[in-house]
Amino acid sequence: MLFDIHGDIWADVTKKREKGLKNIIRDYHLDRFRKGNMVGGVFVIWIDPPHDKRPKERLVESIKAMSSELWESKDIIKVIYNSKDFYKAIEENKIGVLLGLEGLSGIGEDIESIYTLYQLGFRHGSLTWNEENFLGTGARGDINRGLTTLGKEAIKIMESIGMILDVSHANDKTFWDIYNVAEKPFIASHSNSRVLCNVPRNLTDDQIKAIGERDGLVGINAFNEFIHEDKDKRSVDYLISHIEYIINLIGIDKIALGFDFFEYIGKDTANTFTEDSSLRTKGLEDISKGKDFILKLKEKGFTQEDIEKIGYKNFLNLINRVLK
Repeated sequence: MLFDIHGDIWADVTKKREKGLKNIIRDYHLDRFRKGNMVGGVFVIWIDPPHDKRPKERLVESIKAMSSELWESKDIIKVIYNSKDFYKAIEENKIGVLLGLEGLSGIGEDIESIYTLYQLGFRHGSLTWNEENFLGTGARGDINRGLTTLGKEAIKIMESIGMILDVSHANDKTFWDIYNVAEKPFIASHSNSRVLCNVPRNLTDDQIKAIGERDGLVGINAFNEFIHEDKDKRSVDYLISHIEYIINLIGIDKIALGFDFFEYIGKDTANTFTEDSSLRTKGLEDISKGKDFILKLKEKGFTQEDIEKIGYKNFLNLINRVLK
């Protein structure tokens, strides 16, 4: 079984529902999930370009689309808050979904909105996507700008009510500012090793060790540009090299899968952050190849226990420790 701790599904749901479509997960995603043995995931609301220019409005639109979709999908989707909910979803043959937020630009300066988002069911959040906002600085922002005073207060709120804090997309200064402010485990839901692929969105060894020290998690990202700088080596085999490398740094219990698949995202949006949105990682083009990925792990010598930890158990352990 695989639990993908980062998926932009709500962005696709929002776009398609704006066109008058319904049952997006059932009609456009469920078959792929089942083929890949994906039993759950963190589905995030992401302020997708060009809507990043109107983040507050897009957040509301996305929440409305998500809420309608969840209501229509009660027979195939179960919102989860702990491992007990996850296993209940398995029993009911449903996809166990934890609601997340990729960036909080949509709340502007109103950090008390975090309480509202919590009441709506969100249990995960990062402060930024790639942008600079009122809370912090993303990977494409000013390298000298980090966490803001409001960002520090936002972290305190998130930790006090029981939300998972995610540092993926934070620039280096924001990362270390978060490290110095946060008191509970935090995660990088979809980031690889910068030593193996030198891009700002990946993590340095010191950052990986810092996450491990805080008893957090690193979610491995299947986006091809974060796997290898050589285009010919952007394959599932090199992705597994990232898993092996991070395990050597912080251990098997602190790694998960945050695939970040986005083949369903329109090119007008995808081309704002990728060299070529049509290219995908060889051997792991989308979640339907999940079973092939598991077989690759076995070929590399991972045991069944290892695969279960990476695949879903490590994340279940984390949500039981962090969420209330």
